[in-house]
Amino acid sequence: MIQIAIFSDVHGNLPALDSVLKDIKARGIQHKFCLGDLIDFAPWGNEVIEKMRSLNILCLMGNHDERIAFDFPVVPLSKHSEEETEARFIAIDHSKKHITKENKKFLSELPFHLKLNYKVGKKHWNIQLVHSSLSSNDTYLYESEEDEIFIRMLEDAQSDVIVMGHTHLSFKKQFENNTWAINCGSVGRSKEENRLASYLVLTLDEEKITPEIIQIPYPIDETVRQIKESGIPDYYALFLKNENVLIL
Repeated sequence: MIQIAIFSDVHGNLPALDSVLKDIKARGIQHKFCLGDLIDFAPWGNEVIEKMRSLNILCLMGNHDERIAFDFPVVPLSKHSEEETEARFIAIDHSKKHITKENKKFLSELPFHLKLNYKVGKKHWNIQLVHSSLSSNDTYLYESEEDEIFIRMLEDAQSDVIVMGHTHLSFKKQFENNTWAINCGSVGRSKEENRLASYLVLTLDEEKITPEIIQIPYPIDETVRQIKESGIPDYYALFLKNENVLIL
């Protein structure tokens, strides 16, 4: 049996990341992967990057990582309210000013997606990791999508499992022949009502893959306090407390 921990969308929330890493360690899981978006919306962008580097955790390039690494312009999103649009511009500008040159270089060199192959007994399992899809790190795919979309992705990747993040909403969808499409949710900026830090544990044995979404509490009040003291808009503190913020 092999266990793999996969997480995504830390978004500068170091207390949430520390809680997830502590939980992974307590479960004795050695294999860890991140699907990207280490930065933006909480004030520990540099610290999150440096922790990932120090622990040698392989991470993909999320859309936020890419934007900061290459100084791409911020484009308003039609689904966002005027309030969120304004807050988003300020928060991303905060990252552009505060992420160090060395850490921007690290972000620029992250892989776009990654395919894993694990052998358990006589069985090879292929696991495709993406931030949001095979061709884009900024595509929103929700549990409500037609099954054919995920089945096609699995076929294109020639994989048994495809794991994604980006939407900050976890789900598991099983198809024929024990194939899966899974969203591991968000560590640091969950859009689920409970706002808990979310990650995925994949258990591989010779006969099957068993996915489990783990959701754990973290010291959210500390993150909220630090956001309010950082120059990042209070919008993101209210978001984490699930107060007066429309979720889109």
